[in-house]
Amino acid sequence: MSLLPIFLKLDGQPGLLLGAGNVALEKINSLLITGLRLRVIAPEAKPEIQQLARENRLEWIQRRFDPTDLDGNFVVIAATDDPEVNSTVYREAVRRGILVNSVDDPPHCDFYFGSVVRRGDLQIAISTAGESPAVAQRLRREIDARLSADIGPWLKNLGEFRREVLATLPPGDDRKALLHEMAERQFFDSSSTPSGLSENFTPSQSEESAEDKVFLVGAGPGDPDLLTVKAQRLIQSADVILHDDLVPPAILELAAPSAEVLNVGKRCGTKNITQEEIHALMIAHASTGRRVVRLKCGDPLIFGRAAEEMKALTDAGVAFEVVPGITAAFAAAAAIPCSLTDRNAASNVIFSTGHHAQSHNHASIPEIEDATRVVYMPGRDLTLLALEWLEEGLPADFPCAIVSHAAQPGQQVQRTTLGELGKVHPTQSPSLLIAGWGVRDMADNRIRKAAGRAVIA
Repeated sequence: MSLLPIFLKLDGQPGLLLGAGNVALEKINSLLITGLRLRVIAPEAKPEIQQLARENRLEWIQRRFDPTDLDGNFVVIAATDDPEVNSTVYREAVRRGILVNSVDDPPHCDFYFGSVVRRGDLQIAISTAGESPAVAQRLRREIDARLSADIGPWLKNLGEFRREVLATLPPGDDRKALLHEMAERQFFDSSSTPSGLSENFTPSQSEESAEDKVFLVGAGPGDPDLLTVKAQRLIQSADVILHDDLVPPAILELAAPSAEVLNVGKRCGTKNITQEEIHALMIAHASTGRRVVRLKCGDPLIFGRAAEEMKALTDAGVAFEVVPGITAAFAAAAAIPCSLTDRNAASNVIFSTGHHAQSHNHASIPEIEDATRVVYMPGRDLTLLALEWLEEGLPADFPCAIVSHAAQPGQQVQRTTLGELGKVHPTQSPSLLIAGWGVRDMADNRIRKAAGRAVIA
C-alpha cells in the first residue's frame, strides 16, 4: 500500500482524543503544537493531562466515550487501553467521514503519526506505515543528529528573501534559477543581495559567520563511523577540502560531487608542497567566500601543525573554527585494547612523535614508569628509540604495542617489550606505538580469563 505524505493545517480545527494515559499523552504533545482545538474524553487522566486542562490548553471531559462525541471533529485519535472501544471509535468515525487514527492498530488507521525532526518551520516526517515505529524513531534520531541546529532561523530568513524575490522579479527562468540558487547554503551565507532586492535583508548571524572562514576538521583515525557529526556535516557541505595524505578514500567520498578535493599531504616527503603553500591555499579559497575544510587525520590539534595554520589564518584576517576529532592514540588503545590511564599503573600520558620521543626527564624510576607513552609516527626501525628509553631507566620488560591502521580494515596489533622492541617486524604506515604497564595489565587479564575458562572446561 502506497501512502501519500501530507502536512495538515490543524490550527483552530476541532479534534478529539479518546484516552488519557501514557500513549495519549505522547499524542497530545504532538497535537498541541499544531494549534488543534483538542478535546480529551476519558474517565481518568494522567496528572500531566489534568494540568494541561487547568491551563486551558485542552478540554478534558471525565466520562466514557459516546459515538456522538465524534460529531463535528476534523480528526480523531483512539488511544484507550480497550481494543473494543478503539475499534468502535474507528468504525463510527469512518461512517461519519472523519480521519481517524487508532494508536498501534494499523488496520484501523486512516493516517499514521510519523517520527518528526523539527527545526523551526522545517519538518522532516518519517513513516514505516505502522510496520516498525522503532525504526522510524531510530532514523529520526540519526537525522536529528546530522541536521544543523541553525537551519530553522536560516529557513525563516530564506522565506523572507524568497517573498522579496517573488515581489521584485518577474516570472521566468531567471527567477526560478535564482530561487533554486538561494536554497544552497553557500549562496545564502553571502552578506550581499542580488541587485534590485532590498538592502534591509541580512543573513542570520550564525550563517554570516561561515563567510571567509576555514574549518580545521579532525578526520579521526580513518573509520567514517568515528567522525563527529559536525565533521561529517562540514565535509558534505564543503566547497573546498584540503586534506592530509592519510585521510582514507572512505571519508573523502562523503564530499559533495561539486567539491574541490585537494591532497596537501607531505607524507614521507613525497608531496611537493610546503606548509606556506597550504596556508596560501586556505586563505585564497576562503577569501572568495567558499566554505573551506582543512581536513586533518585524527585530531587537528595533535601533531597536525594546527598552530602554524591558525597563526597564518589569524595574520591574514581569516576566521577559523577547530572541529576536534578522535586522535589515533585513542583508536590504537581501543584496538589493543588497553586504558591509557590506570590508577594502579599509569597516572600520566605522554604524547610525542618518533623524532621527539626521548623524554630527557631525570625523574626517578618509579615516576618515569608511571606513564603511558604514545609515539605517533614512530618509524620503521625502533632500535634507537628502544635504546634511548632503556638508557633513561625504563626496564626491559616494559610492555609495548605497535598498532597499524587503527580503527581501519587493515588494523594490526603487535605486542612486545621494550627489550625486544628493536626486533619487531616493520609495520605498515600509519602506525603508532603505545608503551606502559597498562598495556601489559590488560593482556594479562585476558590471559588469566582464558586460563580460567580452560580449567573450568
